[in-house]
Amino acid sequence: MYPNETGSMDKIDNFTANVDWSTQSIIDKRDKYYAASQRAFVPYQKPLILKKGKMQYCWDELDNKLIDLLGMNLCISVGHAHPAVVEAVVEQVQSLTHCTTMFHHPVPAHLAEELAATMPAGHEWVVHFTNSGAEAIDLSMMMARAYTGNQDIVALRNSYHGATYGAQAVTGVQGFRHNIAQLSNITFAAEPNQYRGIFGPGTDPYLDELERSLAYSTSGKLAAMLIEPVQGYGGIIAMPPNYMQGAAERIRAAEGLLIVDEVQSGFGKTGDAMWCFDHHGVVPDMMVIAKGFGNGIPIGALVVKKHIAESMADKFLFHTYGANPVACAAARAVLRVIREDKLIDNVKSVGNKLTDGLLQLKDKYSIIGDVRGRGFMQAIELVKDRDTKEPAPEATAAVFERTREHGLILSKSGTYKNVLRMVPPLCLSMGDVQPVIDALDQSFADVEKGYH
Repeated sequence: MYPNETGSMDKIDNFTANVDWSTQSIIDKRDKYYAASQRAFVPYQKPLILKKGKMQYCWDELDNKLIDLLGMNLCISVGHAHPAVVEAVVEQVQSLTHCTTMFHHPVPAHLAEELAATMPAGHEWVVHFTNSGAEAIDLSMMMARAYTGNQDIVALRNSYHGATYGAQAVTGVQGFRHNIAQLSNITFAAEPNQYRGIFGPGTDPYLDELERSLAYSTSGKLAAMLIEPVQGYGGIIAMPPNYMQGAAERIRAAEGLLIVDEVQSGFGKTGDAMWCFDHHGVVPDMMVIAKGFGNGIPIGALVVKKHIAESMADKFLFHTYGANPVACAAARAVLRVIREDKLIDNVKSVGNKLTDGLLQLKDKYSIIGDVRGRGFMQAIELVKDRDTKEPAPEATAAVFERTREHGLILSKSGTYKNVLRMVPPLCLSMGDVQPVIDALDQSFADVEKGYH
């Protein structure tokens, strides 16, 4: 609706006025009208209701200000209501809201070109746009099987690749695997967790275990292996040096492809490069991205070597809103802002200061068993005893509740729900770090004093 259309602004105001912002009404409506499968995921004891956001900050329905250390589940990359993204979206909405992929439009084509330019040189890259990361994961598995002619796929334990019927089959977290028949020919290998892994620290033992998994649980002919360079929902578990290289060698020796899932670790989140795989010295055959790609506007993509994508040329496959020009306009703005505002450099410097503060908290509170992460992917793992590493989920839940009271939004994740996960927007500033550390410090102190 154009601003100069007679009565249009009145209609917008009326629509906004019809939203009931009373706390209990919002809770009641969701409980009554949401399906059980969608209303179950409520992390706080009292539901968090968000009304607005600006860059790294959010406000709830009572106008309490919070620092968003989760980026709305990593979907906000360059900041809530970032002016450049808002401008790009508004301009495109006013011109053309949707263009099906049956027809041509320049914005998605420009985005595909700009995305391909971020990938390693010496390869011809193409893009298939989807609505979400899980859809792109599903497509990557289908394409890998089509290209190789093989069926077996390897994933890592503790991984999260999505909750769709296909993606949950390669998700190694029990809470996301429903009690239904899963896709066949999926093998899980031990994740190289340097804090809690079954073989302790190191890389070679986990590569040896990968070889055993291939020998015992596959045909020996692979379609692909999926790897998150940093396992996100699993509790910020970074792949150790040389693991991804070693895994790629073993998978390719068995005719398989390397699929890197950068849905959470991509877009400069670790402060090293646009894509985390660059830090590991590997070139994937496919890369899956989503979440922060559209800064909150739904869009995902599979970026793949062209000769592999050609294996599916005999039939078209589409996602209804994949390559939507509004979403693609938002994504183009995201790539531009990351580059022009030097946000990856910001992640590195601010992330280092955040790490220093978290390590100081570890020295102060014995319940903190591990502090880990890189850039803006940070985690605090809570344990009952540092020697036994027994998880402390109850204490984690208590600290988690207090962080909200002290003005933070973060995540409670990991297999045992004993990890406080922080993955803020790339615009988190130096001036935010001390307030974040102070709020965490106060939250731990509250729990030690018995505030639950």
